[in-house]
This record gives sequence, C-alpha cells and structure tokens, in this order.
Amino acid sequence: MAIQGVHKIVVGVTDQERAKKFWSEVVGFEITTDAPYDDKGNRWVEVGSADGATTLILSTAPEDRARFEVRDELPTANFFFYADDLEKTYEELSAKGVEFTARPEKQPWGWWAMFVDSEGNRFALQERNPTS
Repeated sequence: MAIQGVHKIVVGVTDQERAKKFWSEVVGFEITTDAPYDDKGNRWVEVGSADGATTLILSTAPEDRARFEVRDELPTANFFFYADDLEKTYEELSAKGVEFTARPEKQPWGWWAMFVDSEGNRFALQERNPTS
C-alpha cells in the first residue's frame, strides 16, 4: 500500500471563531469538527475542503502559530492549495473580500496566486491542471 497524499494540515490561528468563519463562510470549507478537548476551554476545530480531500486543523496552540522567516512575496504556509480554475476562484474569493497579495501569474511550474486568511497566514493557490 502506497501513501495516498496529505489529509490534515495544522494551521496556527489566534482566533478560532474568526478563522472558522473565514474558512467556512468565505472560502467555502465545511466545519467537520468543533469540540472541546480539555478542561481549559481549548477546542479542536477542523474544516474540510469541498472535495473532502483536505482538512485544516485550526489550532490556537502557540507552537502551531510559529512561522518560519519568509520574504513578503512568499507564502508563510509550506503547502499549496489548488483550484481547477484559478482565475475563476481568484475572482470569486476576491469578490468575497479575500485579500490576494499576488494575482494569478504564470510561473515555470504552473499558474499560481497568493492569498491571506483572517489570521495573517499567506497561502499559495495553484491551478491543478492548467490548460496553458
């Protein structure tokens, strides 16, 4: 049996409610888990992509909010999201108020854009199967 891919990714956030609202109401992910996990008021919050392939764990743990040093023109996350139609996704999310720090642009490895979530994390968005 071979490894199939990535399923869950921890994303550090400072405000779980704000992040949950951003990912579910703005980006279109589904809230799959929101449950307390200790007696200190901490919650385990997961949101999943529409295709069910990717789950983000929205964590307030300080160690999960640590970021490696990157230039402003690069993502702070070390993974890429994908969309089948990058330009359409860019237009739809922009219309909902999502900040893009890089418009869709062709690179030697494909089309990509970069957006910022409600917590200041910067994410790469790449077209999965570009036609040109």
